[in-house]
Amino acid sequence: MRDHMLTAIAAASGLDALDACRVEALGKQGTITALLKTLGKMTPDERLVQGPLIQGLREAVANGIAERKATLERAALDARLASETLDMTLPADATPAGTIHPVSQVMDELAEIFADLGFAVATGPEIEDDWHNFTALNIPESHPARAMHDTFYMASSDGKLDDADAGDGEPAKRMLLRTHTSPVQIRTMLSQKPPIRIIAPGRTYRSDSDATHTPMFHQVEGLVIDKGITLGHLKWTLETFVKAFFERDDIVLRLRPSYFPFTEPSVEIDVGYTLVKGKRVVGGAEPDGWLEILGSGMVHRKVIEACGLDPDEWQGFAFGCGIDRLAMLKYGMDDLRPFFDGDIRWLKHYGFSSLDVPTLSGGVGA
Repeated sequence: MRDHMLTAIAAASGLDALDACRVEALGKQGTITALLKTLGKMTPDERLVQGPLIQGLREAVANGIAERKATLERAALDARLASETLDMTLPADATPAGTIHPVSQVMDELAEIFADLGFAVATGPEIEDDWHNFTALNIPESHPARAMHDTFYMASSDGKLDDADAGDGEPAKRMLLRTHTSPVQIRTMLSQKPPIRIIAPGRTYRSDSDATHTPMFHQVEGLVIDKGITLGHLKWTLETFVKAFFERDDIVLRLRPSYFPFTEPSVEIDVGYTLVKGKRVVGGAEPDGWLEILGSGMVHRKVIEACGLDPDEWQGFAFGCGIDRLAMLKYGMDDLRPFFDGDIRWLKHYGFSSLDVPTLSGGVGA
């Protein structure tokens, strides 16, 4: 019986024929199943002899079916692999992919550059009070920047924009949308002990709108507080930053005297540009003209005093520039307004791949 069954199993030409053999031998009405049922009617001596023979038959048939099934499945797979081919050299179907906004890319580039110079990134609230935004920065009450036509003030509890009474005879601090990221510098000096080296990138708000100004824009400011800091340190830092950002060694900077309430002396930084096919390109040993890119200066004594530091012991410099304008200069954009339109066509054209992570070794504008 075993030889007959194993011969039938070996001759099975396909999985269906093999399954028929299994049912005939091991199914509910199968030959071996019927033999197993007879064990209960046998005497103990008969069961001692017939039991191992029937179980051996069952195991031999089951193993034969398993081996033949594996052989048939392997043959079917080989035949399928021989008949079906996949050309791995064909390009994959394009999948929808987003892009990194130029502002986000430039922020990452700035963080990479200044991290190499030992600067940390600091952040602060976008809704500020007038002390951190103006008073601590030595901006007088009469300064035009405090005027309502230039600054977005938050309404008080009674819906008015004028100062409310704090309840103790002192006027409450007026809340506003920060006009620069300089309050982050104040908060850092109040919360950390010098030496301090930070940059403060983020959103800022001013009541202004045209091709190069928007009510909301992005700004980065830098601050260094230490002993023995001079204007020479500021000049070297800004030269190193601009050369790394524009990825050119032939950058020429011009420091022009200026005025800011929070720095003294104050300087505007102009970068030389050359004309290439009618367009201004930053860089060139012999500039065709100058572009103002940022303001800077030595931190005013009153600002240092407002933060509880001794200006005779601690000195520092600060600088600030618009991130959006840096992106426009570096990547050839003429209008600031599309930065905030959310036009997918503009983003696809000027956006960056998520894999283009800025690195100093690979180029911050990779």
